[in-house]
Amino acid sequence: MKVLLINGSPRREGNTFLALTEIAKRLAAQGVESEIVSLGTKPARGCIACSQCRTKGGFRCVFDDDLCNVINAKMADADALIVGSPVYYGQPNGTVLSLMQRMFYSAGELYRNKPAAAVAVCRRGGATATLQTLNMPFQIMNMPIVTSQYWNIVYGREQGQAALDTEGMQTMRTLADNMAWMLRNIHADNAIPIPERETPQPMHFIR
Repeated sequence: MKVLLINGSPRREGNTFLALTEIAKRLAAQGVESEIVSLGTKPARGCIACSQCRTKGGFRCVFDDDLCNVINAKMADADALIVGSPVYYGQPNGTVLSLMQRMFYSAGELYRNKPAAAVAVCRRGGATATLQTLNMPFQIMNMPIVTSQYWNIVYGREQGQAALDTEGMQTMRTLADNMAWMLRNIHADNAIPIPERETPQPMHFIR
């Protein structure tokens, strides 16, 4: 079992990284492998709705100059996804949103039905709005959302301050425990198969 964690902060070892590292350490203690991918400071393209990924197939976005296709390839071997982001003006980092939209559109089958969770790291406010934004695509992709003992929020502004948020770090460990529990149940020999889905029937209000 493996969990892919995305560090959506441009600060490679900032507070978002500390929160995800706390999760990764707890997952390791539970016998679950993990990998943290940091988005860094390079720009990421937004989706332009060209649908070339659907035309050409292969679970790849036509734009190959950022981490979108790298993450898609890693998700082919991962069993779950956790996305962490700092809070910018009550929203996730724009790079995270650009990548997530392209990831799910170009390679949805690699994500579908795999457990997912979001983590928001903030100085003071906007964390719940950020969590809601990050969780919404998980719901569309039929990804079970893993919860914790509180909303998945860690507080801290200056680098390293997240480690001082004892409740936030405990929330990260509980999230990791719940993720490991869910994965063990999904991969158990007597696991109930994933429900067969109806064929989607998109409806537009203007015909």
